[in-house]
Amino acid sequence: MVSNNIAKTLLPRNNPPEKLLSFLFFFCFFLWFFWKYISEASIILIARTMQTFIAKFVKPSGKIEKPHFFVLCKGMNSGKPLNVCCPNSFCVICSSEEEKEKLYWVTFALWRSKAFHPYLSGSVIPFIHINDFKQLVQIKLDMVNNDNGAFMEVVKNLKLIEQSEKHFQENLKLMQELKQAYVYKYFNKTG
Repeated sequence: MVSNNIAKTLLPRNNPPEKLLSFLFFFCFFLWFFWKYISEASIILIARTMQTFIAKFVKPSGKIEKPHFFVLCKGMNSGKPLNVCCPNSFCVICSSEEEKEKLYWVTFALWRSKAFHPYLSGSVIPFIHINDFKQLVQIKLDMVNNDNGAFMEVVKNLKLIEQSEKHFQENLKLMQELKQAYVYKYFNKTG
């Protein structure tokens, strides 16, 4: 008698069609909900984390139509943004001038703060992998996009400092030339 009760509880029961239909309805609703809401959220998440720029190696003779700048990838200055192509650099291609300006200054700030140094590889000549560069810049770009006003203030100050540095370098060069002319005048006087 006991074994008969156990057999009844362990054996599958025949589900009536109403239960099967309610299960199918719930399953279809779940799929619809997932497709409608979860997929939209994942698309938004993918769009927010998707790179808006392209970084790739280019030949110095290659012509690039879109707004771009170059980044050194070898040596202790890896990550330094440049306006002209040079050996051992890769190109960052942007979709607009505004994006180029923002990316340039994000890269410049990362380079000045030595943020690329932990990502350097190589025992003789250190270099940065292009994927490490892309990931770090994308993370910081997302951070900048969340607080754009404060970053634009930093960029404004960086531009002023860079301008002052250029004037200072020009003055140093003029002083060097003045010293050279002064000594030259002394040693080449006639008399």
